[in-house]
Amino acid sequence: MNANIRRQLANRKRRVQRRLDKTRLGRMDRPMFTATNIHYEIAQRSRGLAHGGIGAFHVLARKIGLIDAIDDKLHLLKIHLPYHESDHVLNFAYNALCDGTCLQDLELRRQDEVYLDALGARRIPDPTTAGDFCRRFRAADVHTLIDLLNEVRQRVWARQPASFFEQATIDMDGILVETTGECKAGMDINYEGKWGYHPLLISLANTGEPLFIVNRSGNRPSHDGAPAVFDKAIELCRRAGFTDILLRGDTDFSLTTELDRWDEAGVRFVFGYDANPTFVDRSENLHPSDYAELVLLPGIMARLGREASGVEVRVTGREG
Repeated sequence: MNANIRRQLANRKRRVQRRLDKTRLGRMDRPMFTATNIHYEIAQRSRGLAHGGIGAFHVLARKIGLIDAIDDKLHLLKIHLPYHESDHVLNFAYNALCDGTCLQDLELRRQDEVYLDALGARRIPDPTTAGDFCRRFRAADVHTLIDLLNEVRQRVWARQPASFFEQATIDMDGILVETTGECKAGMDINYEGKWGYHPLLISLANTGEPLFIVNRSGNRPSHDGAPAVFDKAIELCRRAGFTDILLRGDTDFSLTTELDRWDEAGVRFVFGYDANPTFVDRSENLHPSDYAELVLLPGIMARLGREASGVEVRVTGREG
């Protein structure tokens, strides 16, 4: 930011502060909103954009090598007439960043000259062309896109301080996504009686980044396919340099067939567990000498508040 812009912003801030000064209320014999004659003009040189940060996102995508990675590893188009794979992928991402919720919203972006100029684009794919690109994806292509995103992600993580790699907290959950389509492939009815899908989302809680997304039919249970994806997330975080890995999930992910394997590999986990009658009966009949009250020291409390990670509690008693 040059000195002239910095000075203009400072002057505007001072003017606003003066107008908000409670000791200078001005006239109070009439309503505060007094405008009566408002005119609109189109500026010849200055133009505005509601989503002005879109240019910064594009610069970031180019700087971290995301654009080149997409074009090098994702091959869905036989010829580029005129769009490349990265144009389509970024078109979807930027549409979402501009509050777009469907392919039809791409037409709003296409008709916005300022938006096109901000991205240095002569034109962008229309909704029909974007839909055709989506239909070219196969399962292997989706995995390719996710893997190349994670490769680029690791280069971004590498710029973080050493403290960033102390612990990777990996969250997993299933999400019910309802659809209004009648003939979409793979859709089915879920336990709520709604038609749609039940994708599995794996994210890094440290930053809120989605690491893997697996689409599934609406009638699949939350844990379906979870172990394999958890393993991929563990491998990704270890490859990136995280020294400690913590898995988190609700009761659906307490997979007894996998817990010993993860524990032997040095992976910690915090999962909910169903209050089945056997466990409830055992807990209600514990002798006072079988457990001790957990006391959290101030330092531990501060760390929990700062890291927002789960609490691992190990209880030992006469029964082991």
